[in-house]
Amino acid sequence: MNKKGLTISMIFQAESANYGSGYSNLSVLKKMMRGDLKEYSYISRQAIRYNIIKELEWDNTPVEAMGSANATVVQFAPTATIKDYPEIDLFGYMKTAKGQDGGATTRNAVVRLSNAIALEPFEGNSDYLTNMGLAKRKGINNNIAESEIQLSYYAYTITIDLDKVGIDGNIQIDNDEKARRVNALLDVVEYLYRDIRGRRETLAPIFIIGGVYERKNPFFEHRLKLNENNLILAPITEMFDDESIKENTLVGLLNGIFSNDEEINSVLKPESVHQVFKELKVKVKEYYETN
Repeated sequence: MNKKGLTISMIFQAESANYGSGYSNLSVLKKMMRGDLKEYSYISRQAIRYNIIKELEWDNTPVEAMGSANATVVQFAPTATIKDYPEIDLFGYMKTAKGQDGGATTRNAVVRLSNAIALEPFEGNSDYLTNMGLAKRKGINNNIAESEIQLSYYAYTITIDLDKVGIDGNIQIDNDEKARRVNALLDVVEYLYRDIRGRRETLAPIFIIGGVYERKNPFFEHRLKLNENNLILAPITEMFDDESIKENTLVGLLNGIFSNDEEINSVLKPESVHQVFKELKVKVKEYYETN
């Protein structure tokens, strides 16, 4: 069996971590409507990608402004290659060349992120803030601003095409570097955080499930659900009817968070979250040593 796809689905807890377009003096959380006609806040995959790249210090891939007048777009520089820049190796690119040899070249992302969607509905909470401290220094009146707020559990999924890392046309990096890049990504995801509006919110998982598989399917995406602080296990355990999924799946849990910890430990037999990341990195290293 050629295991070539890594997928992990995770739950973390965070507060008000991604805002969209507001109006007047109101800052609005990014939200989506679900079938139950309730709103659920979410953190976009672009926002998560931004924080991953920043923490990895991979945000040095050169970019250029392409086009003219009102049609200008910012893209990665045509001279940037995956050999020198891990960002475009793992997250892909579109590059447009000028002149006689013009045209667009693209590389599909080999690391794919889902949006991190709240597992609890938005209840309409908001916070009011002013710049009163500074205003008082000059005896100035200032307006009140309002921001939507929500503290919630969020779930998201990462999938990695291990067999496509470090390969782009005639360019191919060595397997040690492929493993280093993927494991560096896993290191950051384990302790990921997001700076927003003067706060530092942790996106570090309190629950993780996944592994390295033959199929490149995000098996546990949309299967992580809560009911009154209880993790619902049926959508997860149903996947274990497939023995090839069950035998290759790792589960990690931070105890003391969910109300049904005892049930989770009895049914899923989880390790610590840190131990799961350690084992995933071993599996990545083994993959590139044998392929």
